[in-house]
Amino acid sequence: MRRIVRIAALALVFSLIGKGSFAQFKLTGEFRPRFEYRDGFSKPADTLTKGVGFIDQRTRLNFGYQHENYEFFVAIQDIRVWGNTSQLNRSDANMSVHEAWSLIKLQPKWAVKVGRQEIGLDDDRIFGSVDWATQARSHDAASLLYTDSTFQVNFSVAYNAASPTLFDNYYGVANNYKSFQFLWLHKDFNKNLGASFLFLNNGIQVPTVTDAKGNVTTWKDNYSQTAGTRLTYKSDKIDVGLSAYYQFGTAPDVANSQISALEINPEITFKINEEISVGLGYEYLSGQSQTDTSKAYREVNHAFNPFYGTNHKFNGHMDYFYVGNHTNTVGLQDAYLKLKYKTKGWHIGIDGHYFLSAADVLDKKALATNGVITAMDGALGAEIDMYGGFKISNAVTMKMGVSYMANTETMIALKGGLQSEPSYWGWAMLVIKPTLFDSAAKNQ
Repeated sequence: MRRIVRIAALALVFSLIGKGSFAQFKLTGEFRPRFEYRDGFSKPADTLTKGVGFIDQRTRLNFGYQHENYEFFVAIQDIRVWGNTSQLNRSDANMSVHEAWSLIKLQPKWAVKVGRQEIGLDDDRIFGSVDWATQARSHDAASLLYTDSTFQVNFSVAYNAASPTLFDNYYGVANNYKSFQFLWLHKDFNKNLGASFLFLNNGIQVPTVTDAKGNVTTWKDNYSQTAGTRLTYKSDKIDVGLSAYYQFGTAPDVANSQISALEINPEITFKINEEISVGLGYEYLSGQSQTDTSKAYREVNHAFNPFYGTNHKFNGHMDYFYVGNHTNTVGLQDAYLKLKYKTKGWHIGIDGHYFLSAADVLDKKALATNGVITAMDGALGAEIDMYGGFKISNAVTMKMGVSYMANTETMIALKGGLQSEPSYWGWAMLVIKPTLFDSAAKNQ
């Protein structure tokens, strides 16, 4: 924490001595502790495990400097669980740089953004900041940006290495990609209708040979492609959205499996009045059948991967699907209904989800009993999410929620646990976002 204070002091001095009528410096913060109680969160509850409660906390300082020719931004964050360090602790490893980028303005509509940055596209299905997660997500990337009143372009590239080396080494950073390139286009045709297009080329290194010490000596880069669109229509009474993405290319496995996978998500929200809205939707993410044993089928990966999206936003708040889990499996069908009441100072909502697998789930009991390959019922379960929040002041908000999952026998076969054990989750979060210094406001 003392390190953050020193950095803030230096940044403040820098802003005070800066010259130029356009130059602006802004220092903001965030303090976000969240209490959670989990008993069946992310996977079904079991009698062999007990529910757990803890407090997760994020503290951030954001430094932003704007000049007429460039921008500079750094976000430093401290991520901790209450009690994960001793009360007499001298130092810890909880602090990190979440963002550190510069944006260079080439022309009024063109810019280049380079460095560690959050990337969010459309509804965050393929790329999102995952702000719900205490640590959130950011990428080391370079982006060429174009923006005018109705059209946007984002062409971004990333190329990762674990450290500076003399020779090429296997990239072994867990849960990360070796490289990507994407092109995103968005057009607003009028105040109601908008359309986006995304093409992503995603590269992951796959180890092929390992020595006796477990070191990877030979590897290969496998690239997959994701192409798709999101269409939106908004009016005073309804909001309509349709996303559709297709994945192809080579899967990140030694067998070089080919990919053929699909995601589609139509949804509509009815605005009853200024406060009440009702949303209906259905999402399909293709999966890999556990009962089709044909060679031709097994040589293709049919499981869709949403990659770097804000997956907590989709498929229920209890994170059973695609939040560090459920990839390369039977896929998902999610039919949902969302009700929300929102006023100026507070809001409440309730979401209902009914989940089914998108591909067959093998009945292992039947296989063990009579040797016959059969599929289980496709229903996975139903989830209810209730949530709400209210403003304490302009910079202070309180949010909370509770969720319950009714698991089926098929869900238990996929993820373990006991169907007879209730699975639920509750949380409460305080969010404080102060503006600590703003040179623009000071000069007004």
